This record gives sequence, structure tokens and C-alpha cells, in this order.
Amino acid sequence: QVQIVESGGGDVQPGGSLNLSCVASGSGSVSSKYAEGWYRQSPGKQRELVAAFFSSGNAVYKDSTRFTISRTDDKRTMYLQVNNLRLDDTGVYYCHNYGYWGQGTQVTVSS
Repeated sequence: QVQIVESGGGDVQPGGSLNLSCVASGSGSVSSKYAEGWYRQSPGKQRELVAAFFSSGNAVYKDSTRFTISRTDDKRTMYLQVNNLRLDDTGVYYCHNYGYWGQGTQVTVSS
């Protein structure tokens, strides 16, 4: 089984930046319909893709001008750099890797 732990969330003002991290420990994987990457659930909304990797290794973004996803060569650690944060970026950011979800890290953007 794999454990996923996210970190790096917090309270930030509009226009600020955050770098989220996600570390996978343990072994094994399960099949999933979700791509490996970062997802967000904002208040009153369904979970949505923020940035993820295709099986080819290429990335897909909700907003490529503000989000950058990266990972280590062993694929156990993923990062999400978010710049120019907006109020509607508020939500819980979840990491999905090896078919598992983490508990999420809260990002709150407020002035």
C-alpha cells in the first residue's frame, strides 16, 4: 500500500505564490481513472484537475500560465508551483499518485 502526504498549503494573499509537495511512501499501486497529479476541491464544487501527467510524461493544466507541476525522477515526490494566486484558487489540494489519494492540503487565498 502507498501513503500519500501533501504539504505546503496555507493562507496567502491574492497575487502570492505557493509550492505544494506530495510524497509517496510504501509500495504497490492500484489502477485509477485519474491521472497522476494535483486536483482541487473548492467550497461547493466538485474535485477538479489542476495539473497532471499523461502516461507519456507530458503535463496537462487547468491554467498553464500559473501552475507548474514537476516530480522527482523516481516519481515519488510531486510538486505544484502556483503563482499569482486568486481568490477562486481557495480549496483543498489533493495529490494522486500510484492510484492513491492523500488527505489534502488547504490553500486559502484572502485579502
